[in-house]
Amino acid sequence: MADLRVRLAGLDLPNPILAASGVYGFGREFAKLYPPSAPGAIMAKGVTLEPSAGNLTPRIAEAPAGMLNSIGLENPGVDAFIRRELPWMKSQGARVIANISGHSVGEYEEISRRLSEAEGLDAIEVNISCPNLDHGGLVFGTDPAIAAEVTARVRKHCHVPLIVKLSPNVTDITAIAKAVAAEGADALSLINTLLGMAIDVKARKPVLARQVGGLSGPAIKPVALRMVWETARAVDLPIIGMGGILSAEDAVEFFLAGAHAVAIGSGNLIRPYIIPEIIEGLGRWLDQEGYASVNDIRRL
Repeated sequence: MADLRVRLAGLDLPNPILAASGVYGFGREFAKLYPPSAPGAIMAKGVTLEPSAGNLTPRIAEAPAGMLNSIGLENPGVDAFIRRELPWMKSQGARVIANISGHSVGEYEEISRRLSEAEGLDAIEVNISCPNLDHGGLVFGTDPAIAAEVTARVRKHCHVPLIVKLSPNVTDITAIAKAVAAEGADALSLINTLLGMAIDVKARKPVLARQVGGLSGPAIKPVALRMVWETARAVDLPIIGMGGILSAEDAVEFFLAGAHAVAIGSGNLIRPYIIPEIIEGLGRWLDQEGYASVNDIRRL
């Protein structure tokens, strides 16, 4: 049987199939189906400094080959995550990557400071796809200088591997990748959702309460692959690829593009057992193709 183990920015993972932040929550619902230790790691639902109720509804809409969401970072806050969710996830044998979001550089720094005191955390993923209220709503991940500042401020407190999640809503994703790499990012994850919209023609108004939302699912896979491929050639950092992965073959495409691991997001809504299915399918594909390890197929 092919070896699925990977080393990612100092993390030793049993396989390279991760649960992406968002749909998977903190793993409690999926624990009824299979062990939370099955994914290589769980990238936990994003947390903010204070609890957030998220956006008004409707905040999810179907789209061709995907879905739009405008959840608005609904979460219990970082303190509740540290007190309640992290200990439970670790008790289940999960490898836990905390995903953090903020609306100011100070918020990111304070969240990372609090997480630095938490026991059992395996890594931090910084979501820089949030609007920066200190700069008129400009999204952190669209400006190299601001993205670099967030990374540097989080790095001061982060004693575990630091992953920065890149936004695809930019002209040149490699400029952002280089900026955060220079300030101490240990790994990158990409891509986040693409900005999109749906309109109800009968009501003659946008479907989502906030008009626009993030597009995910198979529709964005070609964009995600291209951006992973570009980024892998621009920076010497491990990459977690994501965007529309529904099969082992989809995952293989990302490895060939340069990813060290992949994460499954909206696919969990289509097939709740998709993560263990892809783990098994990846091992079978490697065996059939004559590879001893998943690491042998990266950037062929």
